Amino acid sequence: MTTTLLPGGTFTAAPDLTLTRMGYGAMQLAGPHVFGPPADRDEALAVLREVVELGITHIDTSDFYGPFVTNEFIKEALHPYPAELRLVTKVGSLRDAEGNWPKALSRDELRQAVHDNLTRLGLDTLDVVNLRVGGFDSPTPGSLAAPFEVLAELQSEGLIKHLGVSTVTMEQVAEARSIAPVVEVQNFYNIANRQDDRLIDVLAEEGIAYVPYFPLGGFSPLQSDTLAGVANRLGATRMSVALAWLLQRSPNILLIPGTSSVAHLRENVAGAALELSADDVAELDSIGA
Repeated sequence: MTTTLLPGGTFTAAPDLTLTRMGYGAMQLAGPHVFGPPADRDEALAVLREVVELGITHIDTSDFYGPFVTNEFIKEALHPYPAELRLVTKVGSLRDAEGNWPKALSRDELRQAVHDNLTRLGLDTLDVVNLRVGGFDSPTPGSLAAPFEVLAELQSEGLIKHLGVSTVTMEQVAEARSIAPVVEVQNFYNIANRQDDRLIDVLAEEGIAYVPYFPLGGFSPLQSDTLAGVANRLGATRMSVALAWLLQRSPNILLIPGTSSVAHLRENVAGAALELSADDVAELDSIGA
């Protein structure tokens, strides 16, 4: 791996878990709607190799992307893995034959998911496993104790190093932490969707990473004249501004923008280094007010 200085530097979530705040989300390496293989297999593999070449040490993935596609690509492109690289995966869903995302939170399903991730990634131990309990963009209220306890058991068996949670409420984070240490929370959050502002600040005080997904709204792209106006004024893309805003929002925020293009990957990394003035930030903050 190179020693490229990446935007935001690094974040240490545990003594053996230091991640570049500029990470990479592998979801888009699969086909349309995150289902099936991509149109350009060689480009997908090239993206993963470029991720490592840029010095990124944080790849977010899951066996249900594709399904199986992204993990198989990661193994083919990068195994044996660089010592600094950390693979973060998630469990709690499956993909059916129609491409739907049914929940898979039973004991047997979770244990199978962890073993499937281990096999397809070619690992003996997973660096981080996030338990996803909510929907695409909002939590589902209720206890997560039963499924999280299953992951805690797998951690005690040596199959998982660290645990996280995804698409959860502050109460669910607290419940998970009462069972086992949590190193990261992965939720839907961006300039226009600020419901987790307090959670981010609480996690920052506790040294827990917050990993926002869909920085521009994901499947329903954010439409904002204010964002477009700031981007145009700075001569930057909307994505660059959105990523830079997230990096400046809090030091515990880690980015995982996804792409299936090497050129777009480089653009995202360069764009996240954009320096926003106090006036820029204040204007952008008004979007989610």
